[in-house]
Amino acid sequence: MKSFLKIFIIFLTFFIYSQSYSWRRQEKKYGISEFQSEKYLGKWYEIVRKDHGFEKGLSNVTAQYEQLGKNKVKVVNRGYDIKNEKIKTVVGKAKIKYKNVDNILKVSFFWPFYADYIIMDYDREEYKYALVRGRSDKYLWILSRTPVLDSEILEKLLEKAEKDGIKLDDLIYVKHDKSQ
Repeated sequence: MKSFLKIFIIFLTFFIYSQSYSWRRQEKKYGISEFQSEKYLGKWYEIVRKDHGFEKGLSNVTAQYEQLGKNKVKVVNRGYDIKNEKIKTVVGKAKIKYKNVDNILKVSFFWPFYADYIIMDYDREEYKYALVRGRSDKYLWILSRTPVLDSEILEKLLEKAEKDGIKLDDLIYVKHDKSQ
């Protein structure tokens, strides 16, 4: 029985390490060396998202990013809870995940749990829009500095997400009809 347990632990350790290594190798393709995190700060409107539990039933969703320290950012997400007719706010923090790669962050709204936040594409001149994914293809956001995004840009970002393997059949197109 002890030898089976040893083999199982060795196999489990190898499996976890290989999965982590595989993701790190894949993640390198997302690194954008010219990304300037300070230009990403400020208010963003959520235009499109994949449906998930922590934003379920929300419209008018915005995210505000504020610098906390050298590699830390305060994240304030707000959205209008349609069912309860009130604004919901959640505050979290983000950290740059890799040195010299500012577009890949770890975000936490419930310490000590962090999730990956990968800025895949963005307006390289004025930082007016961004395509963001999580480590899993279950998480996708298209953000804009304004409540409406040009349809050509939106299509381009959706095509890029689809080419990256993200299914687009369960997208939520976020309404922005209330002021916050």
